[in-house]
Amino acid sequence: MRTFLLILITLVTLSTTAQNLSATNFEQLKKIEDTIKTYGRKMIMEKNASDRFVADSVFIRMLVRSLKTPNSFYYPYDSLETISRIYAPDSSFRIFSWQFSRDENQFRQRGAIQMRTSDGSLKLYPLLDMSDFTPAPQDSVRTAQNWIGAIYYGIVEKNYNNKNYYTLLGYDDNNMRSTKKWIEVLTFNDQGKPVFGGPYFTLVDNQKSAAASKPRFCLEYKKDGRARMNYDKQMDMIVYDHLVSESSEPDKAYTMVPDGDYQGFKWVNGKWSQIDKVFDYKLQDGQAPIPEPLKDATGKSNEEKLLLQSQKNQQKGKPVKRPVTNKKDLLENRQPKEQNEE
Repeated sequence: MRTFLLILITLVTLSTTAQNLSATNFEQLKKIEDTIKTYGRKMIMEKNASDRFVADSVFIRMLVRSLKTPNSFYYPYDSLETISRIYAPDSSFRIFSWQFSRDENQFRQRGAIQMRTSDGSLKLYPLLDMSDFTPAPQDSVRTAQNWIGAIYYGIVEKNYNNKNYYTLLGYDDNNMRSTKKWIEVLTFNDQGKPVFGGPYFTLVDNQKSAAASKPRFCLEYKKDGRARMNYDKQMDMIVYDHLVSESSEPDKAYTMVPDGDYQGFKWVNGKWSQIDKVFDYKLQDGQAPIPEPLKDATGKSNEEKLLLQSQKNQQKGKPVKRPVTNKKDLLENRQPKEQNEE
């Protein structure tokens, strides 16, 4: 059944692609992609920074050249494992983003937004990482020419007052001491050009006495601190780890680590409103969960409850070869017979 579904999905994907991308162009892009992915690996894996830089430059030129192929928007580039490729939920554009390492303490992001066009021509906005030139990157609205820099791994589409807002979740290796994760809203101005950031985040201050607005949100934490930040569809909320300083120095981002609690953002009236505690549940007196007793007040065992509990325990552990089929076998602590056994 699973194999059938995979084949069906593949056929539907190829059918959709074929409607927009000719077989000749598809094969041409596939051949170019085989070469591009080699440079994609080199720009990450080469030991010398100069070799990585050369590979990165060749990669960019070849990618842009391939994107000039008519209807390239519909080609997935799914073998380019070293770069991120995410489509807007409404398929109006897609974003390529990746990372270039000068050394273990300097990471720079590359990126480009490819717009879907009615005639299949290329409309591309290169993204230039200018994060080196600002001390407070979370405090400014930016364009493609002074992009903050991130590898995007998630996108959430929202609509407010008949305008689309695309919230991007991004990752930045930053430096050897800390890692950053970003949340920023992408919109398009009257000229159709991308705008990153804006008054879309309502943040609760430390004293919880007021709220401040920021163009984007940054979660910076200790290197390899494994802080999580993702959009939860069921909760319709961006949820991320609450951080504390492991050395009681909250002003030093490289000391911040998850403490097991969670914060989040909820989309309300065109803004992401910060939720200080996502799972803020408190039990009242007498509400603490207690296990259901398997014996009554006189100490006598309830056979049906014993049977049910035994079956639950088996489901939690490794599957047994022989199922429990009757209460007699269970209470006599012996292996039940298979249904086809004499």
